[in-house]
Amino acid sequence: MGWVGRLFDARDTFARILLLDLSGVGYLVVGVHGPPGPTDTQWALAVPAFAVALACHRRPLLNLLLQSALLAAAFPLIDDVMINQVGASWALLELTMRATRPRTIWVGAGLLAAVDLSDQIGVPVRTALTGLFGLAVTVCLPLLLGLVVRTTRELGRQAEERAEADRRRRESESRAARADERGAIARELHDVLAHHVASMVLRVGVARHVLPDVDPRVGAVFDDVHATGTAALTDLRRLVAVLRDPDGVRGDAALTAIEPAALPSALGAAVDRARQAGVVVEADVDPAVGTLDAVRGQAVLRLTQEALTNVAKHAGAAARARLTVSVEDGAVHWTVSDDGRGAAPAGMPSGGGHGIVGMRERVEVLGGRLEAGPTESGWRVRTVLPPAHATPRPRPGAPEPA
Repeated sequence: MGWVGRLFDARDTFARILLLDLSGVGYLVVGVHGPPGPTDTQWALAVPAFAVALACHRRPLLNLLLQSALLAAAFPLIDDVMINQVGASWALLELTMRATRPRTIWVGAGLLAAVDLSDQIGVPVRTALTGLFGLAVTVCLPLLLGLVVRTTRELGRQAEERAEADRRRRESESRAARADERGAIARELHDVLAHHVASMVLRVGVARHVLPDVDPRVGAVFDDVHATGTAALTDLRRLVAVLRDPDGVRGDAALTAIEPAALPSALGAAVDRARQAGVVVEADVDPAVGTLDAVRGQAVLRLTQEALTNVAKHAGAAARARLTVSVEDGAVHWTVSDDGRGAAPAGMPSGGGHGIVGMRERVEVLGGRLEAGPTESGWRVRTVLPPAHATPRPRPGAPEPA
């Protein structure tokens, strides 16, 4: 019954009333039989009915009251009350479909029934019984059709609500499953790695104290191992926190494996690897990237490796690519573009292995947004990583902070 709801859509009320009025005019011009045609009294009662229907198409109760009054006036004045009867019955239909309270519907139906029955006062019993049967058409039919439309709309609304509830339930179950998986990984990391790294750090610290006269060079190695192990424990705890609650630490959520000062040379190595695969790469790297924090520095390196690998794979050898990395007001502006020419070579070393999806996830963790798509001459991937102290970008659909 979905077509019923579309046919009687509340937004199309004016169009329905206009078609009804045009049908009424056609009935008066063509459908009224007899030599004289429609009388002046018929026109005098029909024209106000047409006007009231159009003027009150958004106020169904007022329309029913006025149409019923015109119908009551038509009964003693004219023999053919078809126009006013249809106008009142249609007004009851519109009221039934759109009334907010059921009581209003039944009051309107009772009013129209009372007006119809007023024409049966003083007539023979047989004629009165015929008039009672006519109520099935003039009152019961529009009432029944209107209730069918209301029920159809309500069922559609309930179906949409159930579908939305099912969608939310599936999303909740999916989030719970991912959270359980992250929790399991976090426990494994903590149990397997943290214990051993902590033991190594502790033993190095003991060695520093029990060997006070050790060669300074060995002492420097002990100090370096101790500092490196302590930093590894710190980063490991941060990664465990990310796996357990990624939203709680968004923007400070990556384990790094490169010193920030080494980032320019690491980017240069990534560019050299792409050139070895046959890609012509122009690199414009801001020296200020060496001052980035380790988290964003690692992200810039992985994005560059993945993007240049994609250039070699998809744009092919002899393609020309351009890498641009700059730091402006603490934000990292990163872009890789190519001209899309050449044939893809074999044996190109892999980058991050996650493609655009992995790049986008890495950027979103840091509060940025990755843009990837074709250009007039090739393909371009770019992003802006906000400063480390910036407020992370909320996830789509998440509420804005107060």
